[in-house]
Amino acid sequence: IEKSLGTLNITYKGHELDFNKPFNKIRYTDYIKKMCGVDFDKEMSLEEAKELAQNHGIEVENHFEYGHIVEAFFEKYCEEDIIEPTFVYDYPIEISPLAKKHEKDPRFTYRFELFILGSEYANAFSEINDPIDQRERFESQVKEQQLGNDEASDMDEDFIEALEYGMPPTGGMGLGIDRLIMLITGSETIREVILFPHMKERN
Repeated sequence: IEKSLGTLNITYKGHELDFNKPFNKIRYTDYIKKMCGVDFDKEMSLEEAKELAQNHGIEVENHFEYGHIVEAFFEKYCEEDIIEPTFVYDYPIEISPLAKKHEKDPRFTYRFELFILGSEYANAFSEINDPIDQRERFESQVKEQQLGNDEASDMDEDFIEALEYGMPPTGGMGLGIDRLIMLITGSETIREVILFPHMKERN
């Protein structure tokens, strides 16, 4: 940003953003508690979570487990509130099928995302290197597919076999280059910065 614009203070979509200071950090469930008072860190059954969703006007789909309900609360109450660059971490296990379980609470994972102005700019996590755990995650994903979740992953036997041979502790991060370019150039839509011609309007 600084090399492109000569400053780390920019205005985008009417908001002034300061990239000089350290980014904010907050746990996924802490943000939900801050915004609507619901504490998903405490132990609760799936039925209790569904009741909370109903009381807050959140639709529970057929494939929803505990983590999907937590995600629905985050999307409703938190995402649009994030203006300054913010790392949100410790994501629910159901929506993080490749991320390693958290040691303190296996309902959550070692995963974070970077949000700016309500949009996700980066996604990162410690990767599972336990083939048994990974198979269970894929099996859960297949079950979600059968219940109507189009975004769920397929079973990947080759990947599981590779894990059985062994993989060292590993982490990965994906950065949304197109959104970053939108931010730098002040573009309003992704069509303005994306390289693929078939995504652009004909002149």
